[in-house]
Amino acid sequence: MIIIHGVDTDLLPRHLARSISDRLRVMPAVVVTGARQSGKSTLVQALASGQRTFITLDDLDTLDTARRDPEMLVGGSQPVTLDEVQRAPDLLLAVKRAIDRRRRPGQFLLTGSANLLLMRRVSESLAGRASYLTLWPMTRRERRGLGRCGVWDDLLAGRDTDWRDLLLAEPDEPDDWRALSRCGGFPTPSVHLATADERAVWFDGYVRTYLERDLQELSSIAALPDFRRLMRAACLRLGQLVNQTELGRDVSLPQPTVHRYLNLLETSYQLVRLPAYAVNRTKRLIKTPKFYWGDTGIALYLAGSEPGGAHLENLVLHDLLVWRDARVERAEVLYWRTVSGEEVDFVIETGGRVLPVEVKATSTPRLRDAAALRAFRAEYGRKARAGLLLHTGTAVEWLAPDVLAAPWWRVL
Repeated sequence: MIIIHGVDTDLLPRHLARSISDRLRVMPAVVVTGARQSGKSTLVQALASGQRTFITLDDLDTLDTARRDPEMLVGGSQPVTLDEVQRAPDLLLAVKRAIDRRRRPGQFLLTGSANLLLMRRVSESLAGRASYLTLWPMTRRERRGLGRCGVWDDLLAGRDTDWRDLLLAEPDEPDDWRALSRCGGFPTPSVHLATADERAVWFDGYVRTYLERDLQELSSIAALPDFRRLMRAACLRLGQLVNQTELGRDVSLPQPTVHRYLNLLETSYQLVRLPAYAVNRTKRLIKTPKFYWGDTGIALYLAGSEPGGAHLENLVLHDLLVWRDARVERAEVLYWRTVSGEEVDFVIETGGRVLPVEVKATSTPRLRDAAALRAFRAEYGRKARAGLLLHTGTAVEWLAPDVLAAPWWRVL
């Protein structure tokens, strides 16, 4: 147990920090979830204001206390931060009782390396008592010390006709998306490790820890080689619509096992399923999702491949998820595909309107690259904002009156 009195001023700020602070002023409990090593513990310690008790269940003695006598950890009057609570889900019952005895804002700040909303005991214990946030690996601008994601709010708040001037005003310079993909967004490999060999060692240790420890806390997996083979197969299908039966056939696993394994990957923030856009929201639930990964560095390590266009898409999606999950106003990120094969990589839906985004790994986009964006706009009319085509070049230009082409690094 640690009493937090101060913070390291050299810590890189995170986009989610303000959202956590805002919600602690309103809710008795705030829950921050995300993949292991995404920086949750560092962030919640840095957010301590005044004195706040910090308790991590990674400490075996503390974990034993949490299981035997949880009231001892949460029964005091001081605000408490509980780190890695998925390791002792029954501790949340003691948190519930403490909140119900004396409901006050900011009483508990909890972190977990699993999506606790999908864990029944947790979601039932904290129903109506907690606000949930997700900390994804670091964005490009967080790695640069800016503490933010891309300029999505500015684009949505501005007029479409002002987008070009807005992006040209961004004080930025070209960046190498392939290098960014290889480093990923976990703080250690992306900020503190200098070489590919060093990052490979870290990625190997991360995957082993995930398979041999974190995964076992969620669900017992006897055949770890099968699970790792499925992870690799999923990483080789980034940006694709994945049929679980076909995937199972490729890795020699029955479809129910594939379904279970994919759910575990999603629960632990390794896999990201991107739903399809449709005006009818029920149809979104039955359309096949596209697969992406929570971190491109891990995905490339598992796949043993070089960065391609799907990894650039994954970088854009990651930035969008960081933006989406820090907002109070609801926003959705989806993809769009027609039966004839027209496809828009991302559709941002918020405030009753939609913004279509296409990603192209080309430095010289042409009008034909905007065909799907224009088809989307024709389909949804005034509901749709202008299309945004992100590319790897340097020019910011209108390819058509309704499609702006811009370098990805001016947005992310």
